[in-house]
Amino acid sequence: MKKRIAIFASGSGTNTQNIIQHFKSSSIGEVVLVLSNKRHAKVLERAENEDIKSLYFHKEDLYDRDGVLKILKEARIDLIVLAGFLIMFPKHILKEFPNKVINIHPALLPKYGGKGMYGKYVHEAIVANKEKESGITIHYVNEAYDEGAIIFQAATGITEEDTPNSVAEKVHALEYEHFPIVIETLLTSEDDG
Repeated sequence: MKKRIAIFASGSGTNTQNIIQHFKSSSIGEVVLVLSNKRHAKVLERAENEDIKSLYFHKEDLYDRDGVLKILKEARIDLIVLAGFLIMFPKHILKEFPNKVINIHPALLPKYGGKGMYGKYVHEAIVANKEKESGITIHYVNEAYDEGAIIFQAATGITEEDTPNSVAEKVHALEYEHFPIVIETLLTSEDDG
């Protein structure tokens, strides 16, 4: 039986789209639910276009034990994926899904993590600090921003000519290449373990 994936996202959902496409031909898992805290987020439209159930929720519903948690349990979710989700994930859901919530961060943690460090803010800081590399970190989610155990990292070189936009493009390429495969590997290792 395929493992059931829920994706949380706050924005346009390009990573979500990429994950959905990857799992369309997978015997391991499938995306069955996409949730967003932004009513008009493009990610919800992307999910609907793929015939995947999409839900908008109010922030309070995330922290209400009868709100989002109930939806996740009813959908029999095996893995929760945060893909550009910008709200602190609640403790009570983490407790119900131990080591079943993962996130992708657009930098090589522990550098450039923490509250407020997402998207363009990360890339701007990397360029401003003249870093020689950046990349992605896929990690388990815990009760602090970007501090969960690291599952996977991939790096890309940064040159003096790079701008925050060109760094973003390099990082997105790594996200698209690696995120679906790491998710599939996690789902496969659950079966082995």
